[in-house]
Amino acid sequence: MNAAQAEQIKNGKGFIAALDQSGGSTPKALRLYGIEEDAYSNDDEMFDLVHQMRTRIAKAPAFTGDKILGAILFEMTMDREMDGMPTPQFMWEKRGVVPFLKVDKGLADERDGVQMMKPMPDLDALLSRAVKAGIFGTKMRSVINAASAPGIRAVVAQQFEVGRQIMAHGLVPIIEPEVTISISDKAEAEEILLNDILAHLDALPADCQVMLKLTLPETANHYKPLVDHPRVMRVVALSGGYSRDEANDRLSRNTGMIASFSRALTEGLSAQQSDEDFNATIAASIDSIYNASVAG
Repeated sequence: MNAAQAEQIKNGKGFIAALDQSGGSTPKALRLYGIEEDAYSNDDEMFDLVHQMRTRIAKAPAFTGDKILGAILFEMTMDREMDGMPTPQFMWEKRGVVPFLKVDKGLADERDGVQMMKPMPDLDALLSRAVKAGIFGTKMRSVINAASAPGIRAVVAQQFEVGRQIMAHGLVPIIEPEVTISISDKAEAEEILLNDILAHLDALPADCQVMLKLTLPETANHYKPLVDHPRVMRVVALSGGYSRDEANDRLSRNTGMIASFSRALTEGLSAQQSDEDFNATIAASIDSIYNASVAG
């Protein structure tokens, strides 16, 4: 583990940028960015366009380690270059931003009110590549759609099982059991989730460190026991469909949690903007998310 990167993630002021839209969510991300589906005719062209968008974001003057501690990359982004340099190296050496990698292969069909992660048979090979590329940690997402104790227990068990596999490669896993923001029993789901995560954290060896990426809770500071847990390097929040203003407002009421926003970070950006407008828009977005992240 890179000690300077670990120090920045654990104690730095700022937030984690999520630049990891995958194949399924890329058309929507491009559409929000002002690029319609008739602008590309296949996946290769689509991924070229989204890489151009991510590169434009990463090269914006405000996108630096002063306010952005880390960035979560999609596998294809890790394998590509920015300014003629491998993306993870560019992030750290040129922007001062710690690189993470999204490693999950998407969600399985819903069962017991949750969506587990699909199998990842090639995970060890991917993790080996990530280490060679200079990646610091990983991210993987499951989804909780109901306050179902057996479902939530299964999600957390799977996340920590894969987390141990990731830690064996010397990487820090970001464990992300997302609670859907629109469900009626969200608070109840969050109570079950907190207790399950605590049980798994307590069972980890003393020298293990994980990160947690959680939906902003209904009760402020609900996840404070996780923020304070010795096995937790950092607790980050996903925006989960909340507007940037609401996500920032909720985040500012949760002590010790910082943002890891995707759509809320890129809100208002478009391919048609001049560089001046684009850079001003992303700078304002970064400032607002930074302020909410350090407010707690």
